[in-house]
Amino acid sequence: MKAYLLHPDKDFDFRRDLPEGSDELSQDLGLDILCTEMGRGDRLVSEICKRALVFGSKDTATIGYRQRVLYDCLQHSGVVGELYDLAVEAVDAERQIWGLYNRSSPRAVLSRAVRVVETFVGYLRRLRRLSDEHADEFSSDGFARFFKMVSEELDDAYFAEVQDHLERLKFRGGMLISAGLGPGNTAKGFVLHLRPGRGWRERLAALRRSGDTFEVPTRDEAGLKILDEWELRSLNLVANAVAQSAEHIRSFFTVLETELAFYVGCINLRARLSELGGAVCVPEPLPPGEPAWSAEGLYDLVLVLRSGGRVVDNDMGADGKSLVVVTGANQGGKSTFLRSLGLAQLMMQAGMFVAASRFRAAVVTGVLSHFKREEDASLRGGKLDEELRRMSRIVRRISSGGLLLCNESFASTNEQEGSEIALELVRAMAEAGVKVVYVTHLFELANRLWSEDRDCALFLRAPRRSGAQPFKLVEGAPEPSAYGEDLYRRIFEEDAT
Repeated sequence: MKAYLLHPDKDFDFRRDLPEGSDELSQDLGLDILCTEMGRGDRLVSEICKRALVFGSKDTATIGYRQRVLYDCLQHSGVVGELYDLAVEAVDAERQIWGLYNRSSPRAVLSRAVRVVETFVGYLRRLRRLSDEHADEFSSDGFARFFKMVSEELDDAYFAEVQDHLERLKFRGGMLISAGLGPGNTAKGFVLHLRPGRGWRERLAALRRSGDTFEVPTRDEAGLKILDEWELRSLNLVANAVAQSAEHIRSFFTVLETELAFYVGCINLRARLSELGGAVCVPEPLPPGEPAWSAEGLYDLVLVLRSGGRVVDNDMGADGKSLVVVTGANQGGKSTFLRSLGLAQLMMQAGMFVAASRFRAAVVTGVLSHFKREEDASLRGGKLDEELRRMSRIVRRISSGGLLLCNESFASTNEQEGSEIALELVRAMAEAGVKVVYVTHLFELANRLWSEDRDCALFLRAPRRSGAQPFKLVEGAPEPSAYGEDLYRRIFEEDAT
C-alpha cells in the first residue's frame, strides 16, 4: 500500500537531512514563522511543511500533481482532516504497544506483531469506510489513485483473511510442528504447519488415538526445555513474517500521516490568509530555462502573518531577464519585495498556492540567500570577511538554473570595493546560468549594471516616500541618492515631536 499524495510514483522522503544553508534561508525568508503558522501547534505539520518548501520539486509535472491534490484538499478540508487524524492515531497506537520487549525472542516478536496488526486492522477498517463515503467527491489524480487502492486492497476478503490468520496465530489449539532428523538424530528443518479447523467428531476421534502421542512429564525439565527450543525455532520464520507485515502497515500510516501533514498545513495557511484578506493564486510553473518570470500583486506573506493585516504588493515583469536589481529609498520595501519573491518561488515548487494575484516562473535548481547580518561581537574577522565566507559557501553549493537572493551584500565595506566584488559575483552567476535578485544601496554597482547589462536585467526602484505613499516599487534607472535626508528627518523630527 502506498499513499503517493506528494509524488505520483514514490513516497516523500521526510527523513533526509536538511541541506546546508537551509538555516540561513529560513532566517532570511522567515520560513520558521510561515511553517509555525501552517502547523498551528502541530510540530509534525510545521516540520513537514518546512521540508516540502526546502526540498521543492524541480519537475513541473510533480508540481502540477500536487496542485491538483491541494485543490481537492481545500475543497474537502474536513475529510482530509479526518484522514490525517486517523493516520496520526494509528501511528501513536502502535507506539503504545509494548515499547520495550525482547526482540531476540520469536515468541515475543510474534506476540507483539499480532497485537500491532490487530490494532492496525481497526484503523484500516475506518480508512475503508472513509474511502467508501467520500471517494466520489475527489477529482485529483492523486486522490483517485489513493481511494482506488484502498477500495481494491482493503476489501472484505482482505479483512476476512487477515482476521483468520490472526486467530490461528494465537495457537489456542496448540501448534503443529514437523521436523526431520539430522546428524546424530538431532532435529532439523522445523516447519510450523497450518492447523485445519476440526469439528467435535474429529476432536473426539483424536482423543481416542493414543498410540501416536505422548506427553512430557511436568518434572522433565530437559524434555520441556527441548520442546520450548523446538517451538521457538518453529516460530522464528512466522514471527519475522508477521513482524514485516506489521511494519509494512506501520510504514503506510507513517507516510500517509507525513504527506497529509503538508496538505493540512496548506489548509491552515489558506484559512488564516482568508481571515487576513490575503489573496492567493495557483502559480504557473515552467520547465527550467524558460524565460518567463513575472508576478502581479506579489506580497510578503510572512509580513502579513506578523502584522495581522494587508500589506503593499508589487508587480514584476522580468520575462527574458536573468537579473533583477532593486534600488531606492530607505525603508521603501526593497527587502520585503525580495522576501516575497523568494517565498513565491519556494511555495510554487512545493506545489502550494502563492501570495500573489498571478505568478509565473521557471522552476529553479535551488534557492539560496545572502542577506546582510547584524554586527556579531563574536566574529573573529571583520564583517566583510564574514560576508565573503558565506558567499563562498553559496558559490560551492549553487548550480546552473539556481536562484540567488542578495540583500545589501558587501555593503559592509566602502562603495568602490563592495561594488567591484558584487559586480564580479553577478556576472559570474550570469555566466553560470544562475538568476540573481540583488537589493543594494551601492549606486556604483547599480549604475554600472544599468549602463553595461541593461538588456538582461530588470531595474526596480523604491521611490521617494511622501505622506501616505505606499512602498510600491517602480521600474526605473538607479538614482545616486537613497534619500538619506528623508530618513534623517523622519527619525529625528518624529523624536522631537
